[in-house]
Amino acid sequence: MLGQILSTMAPVFLITGCGALYGRYRTPDIRGLNVLTMELFMPLLVFAVLADQQAPMQDYAKLALGATVIVLGSGILLYPVAKALKLNLKTFLPPMMFNNSGNMGIPVLLLAFGDAALPAAIVLFIVEMLLHFTIGLYMLDPHSSIVQRLRLPIVFACIAGLAVNLSGLSLPGWLLDSMNMLGEVSIPLMLFALGVRMLEIDFNDWKLGLLGAIACPASGLILAWPMIAVLDLPGMQVAALWVFAALPPAVLNYLVAEQYNQEPHKVASLVLLSNLGSLVVMPVVLGLVFAAGYV
Repeated sequence: MLGQILSTMAPVFLITGCGALYGRYRTPDIRGLNVLTMELFMPLLVFAVLADQQAPMQDYAKLALGATVIVLGSGILLYPVAKALKLNLKTFLPPMMFNNSGNMGIPVLLLAFGDAALPAAIVLFIVEMLLHFTIGLYMLDPHSSIVQRLRLPIVFACIAGLAVNLSGLSLPGWLLDSMNMLGEVSIPLMLFALGVRMLEIDFNDWKLGLLGAIACPASGLILAWPMIAVLDLPGMQVAALWVFAALPPAVLNYLVAEQYNQEPHKVASLVLLSNLGSLVVMPVVLGLVFAAGYV
């Protein structure tokens, strides 16, 4: 089991570390890299996985429901905590709800459980992204247009991929293979970008960051337990939902907070210190998943 955990987390640590080391001595255009990932590579991967008839999306409806409950439920669960501590709700709650299902979730699931986990990883990522760009942005700016929020390549890729999957249309293998090859570039790129972002940790708000590092995975895991008991998911999907529930906040929370001028320095501490804390949390959760024998 220890070997499985090490073989899963070692590439995550190494690739993230390479990003941090490179970013320490250079100033890579991470914003441009993230735009390329989110506008080209990741949409291609999402479409290819959804359009592949080997992964019928009807089989993942319960997993999507479980992920939705974890994302939205985390906000409800931590609302009284934020009120009791007199935290700004717009600053604290979104990072606790919208987790790092892209930069960390997809690579960890693939490394832990192999290519068979890719459809589940993509479904979880899509759920988190759609909720982030609808409810998440509404939380920060209730007056913004939902049409404007959804005009994203990854949303179009999701809709098109689901349409192909549910229609039963079979696309040529060479086309799906090409999309997969390009799309899979996004996986190491997201980890590399995460490593560069780690250099931006602001320890001035370390208490808030520490709170987030504990509250984010704790709320997710608390909600995952009843959902797994109720939904009767297959073993692979149970394992994926446990990992999803334990993920730290998405780096995107910081970019959105910066865009909306919503205390970006505090959000950066929440996001980056929580991602640093996940280096402890994720091996523990993976150890429990492997010990339970879900896969």
